[in-house]
Amino acid sequence: MLINHDTRCALDAVVDLVNTAPEGADRDDLADVAALRRFVERNDISDIGTLGERDLIAVRAVRARFAEVFAAAGNEAAARRTAELLNAMIAAAGTTPRLTDHDGYDWHVHYFAPGASLADHLAADCGMALAFLVVGGERERLRRCEAPDCRHAFVDLSRNRSRRYCDSRTCGNRLHVAAYRARRREAAS
Repeated sequence: MLINHDTRCALDAVVDLVNTAPEGADRDDLADVAALRRFVERNDISDIGTLGERDLIAVRAVRARFAEVFAAAGNEAAARRTAELLNAMIAAAGTTPRLTDHDGYDWHVHYFAPGASLADHLAADCGMALAFLVVGGERERLRRCEAPDCRHAFVDLSRNRSRRYCDSRTCGNRLHVAAYRARRREAAS
């Protein structure tokens, strides 16, 4: 599946957004407006004005719906639910596709209306990026890390769709080292 720069950035942003409140964790990395601003800067999200408490509340609601999309992603019976969630988010955002070439990037499509709120911006652009995966028959690429103590969301963009961990250098390596040590202990016994 060919994924252009904009779609990749939107997929990275939606994964980062969902992971600000990891599945099964008691923490929320979008605790305040300053954290929301850091999220915007980290993901290089353009056309965002002054952020306030209303933006924080709205982005948390969008995050919850995106988390539902990731939860439904692996279950074929939930395919319709995934489509319903994405359709509702994209429609509610007032999607307005338009061509733009800003900040040194070549021509690309933004799906949010000019002056849209951050929540609508994320719902439209990230929702469309996820919709492209669904249309391409790639819903199974939406995953959760298999490390038992992690459960972060990620999009498996590997060629053979074999990625199991959100980050092979941390979660994957940690589990491989633990398995190696367990085998060594067992062999020593």
